[in-house]
Amino acid sequence: MSRPRTPQPPVHLRAARMLDVAKGELVEPGELLIQDEHIVEVAPASVPSDATVIDLGDVTLLPGLMDMEVNLLLGGPDHRSPLNPVQDDPAVRTLRAVANARRTLRAGFTTVRNLGLFVQTGGLLLDVALKKAIDHGWIEGPRVVPAGHAITPTGGHLDPTMFQAFAPHIMPLTVEEGIANGVDEVRKAVRYQIKHGARVIKVCASNGVMSHTGPAGAQQYSDDELRAIVDEAHRAGLKVAAHCMGEQALRAALDAGIDCIEHGFLASDEAIELMVERGTFLVATTYLTEGMDVTNAAPELQAKAAEVFPRSRATISRAIQRGVRIACGTDAPAIPHGRNAKELLALVDRGMTPLAAIRAATTVAAELVDADDRGRLEAGLLADVIAVPGDPLTDIGVTQDVRFVMKGGQVYRHEDAAA
Repeated sequence: MSRPRTPQPPVHLRAARMLDVAKGELVEPGELLIQDEHIVEVAPASVPSDATVIDLGDVTLLPGLMDMEVNLLLGGPDHRSPLNPVQDDPAVRTLRAVANARRTLRAGFTTVRNLGLFVQTGGLLLDVALKKAIDHGWIEGPRVVPAGHAITPTGGHLDPTMFQAFAPHIMPLTVEEGIANGVDEVRKAVRYQIKHGARVIKVCASNGVMSHTGPAGAQQYSDDELRAIVDEAHRAGLKVAAHCMGEQALRAALDAGIDCIEHGFLASDEAIELMVERGTFLVATTYLTEGMDVTNAAPELQAKAAEVFPRSRATISRAIQRGVRIACGTDAPAIPHGRNAKELLALVDRGMTPLAAIRAATTVAAELVDADDRGRLEAGLLADVIAVPGDPLTDIGVTQDVRFVMKGGQVYRHEDAAA
């Protein structure tokens, strides 16, 4: 819940153009009347005399964009040391997230899913704390849908001691911090995240490209464990997102009722058809396959990336062609925070139209997070508005050049359109 704000005069926001995402059309001019946190009228017939006018000039208004896979607690300032997992305490990590959240918001992304802590926190859900601070207005950042700790087996892809191949007993982790084995423990881990504020559950269903513990895509949780995780989350009204790449793991995740697949890099045509049939969301994170810096990874991991990444690009093109519900997600900091729009360019490169890519970051993402109050510029919805130069329907690249950011009627970035 956002903190109460002193009532402000209405805002008349004007620009040369506005994108009607639902119709897929540019409207000229673009005009919104905003009161407090919400849009009250599009193309207002009359404007109150006390309204504050913000004329942005020759730009296009878009709904605030959404990134469905980030980890704001990782990456960002001074993060190159491979020992970050044992150097950053929870306080430092949370302050790191403050910088990353501001950068993400200023890039035009007004809503994110923080998909699973995989760090030692003493059981604290740092992304829930970050969400609260943003909602209270203490710091600047996007609206956060927090997952708490990712649920992963010992040695699984999201076991943080796996990435640097730590020796035994370095950085011990608890069930509350997501390291859970067997049906009873995974149920407890899910319940703990829900109890302390998670709004989505993240599970590690398969190995990954940067995993030391086996081939990319190998199934890690058993079918019974996956079903137990989904059962706990769904009874609490929460969706489940699964890090999942390989065919066997994909089928197990889909059969368990997973709502959203992250990556899906090695999906077969049959698995893609199952996602279409069941309406499963896919967060493709496809830009990281060309933008992720793996030069400091172990040679065997670099070799794995060289094999998997080209295959994955073809997989995502097939998923787009078959009509899978794809939502925008970057896996930042696999790519740097603030460069989230790179994913839109990659989706277009894989075969999406610019309009479909924008919808992946607006209407489809809003559906994924069960938010009917955002994703479009319409009366009654949240005043989450950004502005970019040019025509994003012909040049998706303009989404990298955000000139104006408003979230909930409050301006966080405003640059001269001619700059």
